Amino acid sequence: MFDFAIKAILLIAFFGVMVGIGIYCRRHATDVSGFVLGGRNVGPWLTAFAYGTSYFSAVVFVGYAGQFGWKYGIAATWAGIGNAILGSLLAWVVLGRRTRVMSQHLDSATMPEFFGKRFGSKALKLCASAIIFIFLIPYTASLYNGLSRLFGMAFAIDYSVCVVVMAVLTAVYVIAGGYMATAINDFIQGIIMLAGIVAVILAVLNSQGGFLAALEKLARVQGDSAIPGAYASFFGPDPVNLLGVVLLTSLGTWGLPQMVQKFYAIKSEAAISKGTVISTVFALVVAGGCYFLGGFGRLFSGQIDLAAGGYDSIIPTMLSGLPAILIAVVVILVLSASMSTLSSLVLTSSSTLTLDFIKGNVIKEMDEKRQVKWMQGLIVVFILISVVLALIQYRSNVTFIAQLMGVSWGALAGAFLAPFLYGLYWKGTTTAACWASFLFSTVVMLANIFWRGSFPALLQSPINAGAFCMIAGLVIVPLVSLATKAPDKARLEEIFSCYEQRVTVTVRDSIGEE
Repeated sequence: MFDFAIKAILLIAFFGVMVGIGIYCRRHATDVSGFVLGGRNVGPWLTAFAYGTSYFSAVVFVGYAGQFGWKYGIAATWAGIGNAILGSLLAWVVLGRRTRVMSQHLDSATMPEFFGKRFGSKALKLCASAIIFIFLIPYTASLYNGLSRLFGMAFAIDYSVCVVVMAVLTAVYVIAGGYMATAINDFIQGIIMLAGIVAVILAVLNSQGGFLAALEKLARVQGDSAIPGAYASFFGPDPVNLLGVVLLTSLGTWGLPQMVQKFYAIKSEAAISKGTVISTVFALVVAGGCYFLGGFGRLFSGQIDLAAGGYDSIIPTMLSGLPAILIAVVVILVLSASMSTLSSLVLTSSSTLTLDFIKGNVIKEMDEKRQVKWMQGLIVVFILISVVLALIQYRSNVTFIAQLMGVSWGALAGAFLAPFLYGLYWKGTTTAACWASFLFSTVVMLANIFWRGSFPALLQSPINAGAFCMIAGLVIVPLVSLATKAPDKARLEEIFSCYEQRVTVTVRDSIGEE
């Protein structure tokens, strides 16, 4: 009874803070810019933590860490390192400043709006909006699934109750405070994640006799590999498929609208530089820690029933023997990660549908107040749809968390990464090349869902198929651009002028030397 009380008190306090921040931030969410981007005035710490907490959720902690730690052993840590270097550091360096500058120059608040204005195509904007709405839903459903495993272990609460409570509380603070509420909550949730993952790793390794003892035990595990000690080795038993995981979970962030949109809101170039460092360190600790922890999953193989619970049961089983206070920390850690990602997804989806699809098409005239109301209403709709899908998925056991996320990330990042990246840097990128990238990735990922058996063995995994779509897009966009009509030169000069602003300076000594 005492253990349950500790967990309940910490959980109620956590929920109270989240909702309180949403109510406090209402004044920042009265217009479109404030609701969607926090007025483009968000500092480096809030932006970096918002980026990191949107990146890592129950999908990573429960789904990916469990599945890939089981498959690749300690080598799964490479995925976390890739997330930090490729998914955070390079993403900020390559995309951060140019995204912030050009999105403000084009007056775009969403990724579809960026595509529409950058390439002068309303149809392209509508298509991007539809892709985002369709493929963010399975990702959202996967968040609930991962969370339910831990709630079931800690509280023995029915999965449906977990889903509804999480959905309602997230909706309350996002609707009330918009982007600023999510950013402040993300900061608090990020601190919980940092402290929590370190505490959990230490506790789990201590239960196995310490790091060296746990590593020695892992080296003796034969598992599914014919290579002795493969699960304690540097590259693991299957480095080729591990590379696919690293690429999808790292490079994929470059094309995900809920991630890229964080750069739209940051307030200055100095903030971008600081945010780059903060985001990288955050990813190294959280992602590296999650995959590192999952790498020891096979040490608990006697307690894990993969046939009954699947890969998603591995991490909860590893944590089930921890003290009550640590289990409460873990629950809040994963709840923090999931709610921050969920808030980012629903805000991205609702703003995209309102600004890029409904405004000017379904409803011709929408003032600022009406746009905000529509976004708030669509947040409710989006959450309801994802809740229904999460419950259906759970009861029918359609697929594992990692596969749901793989389909979503693969379609979104495959469709958007290359057009967005080339669109920021290369004037020669054409509208036709964007269409080619959109169509290629959505068709491939949809086919992977319904006709997976027809794919080559390596691409039957949604993870590998998604990584393939991203890499293919980087080739397709330049090839199609070179083969299709070049964009209007004058219009391109005006768009890219934002990177070449000239400043007139008055000097006192105007004579100079011969």
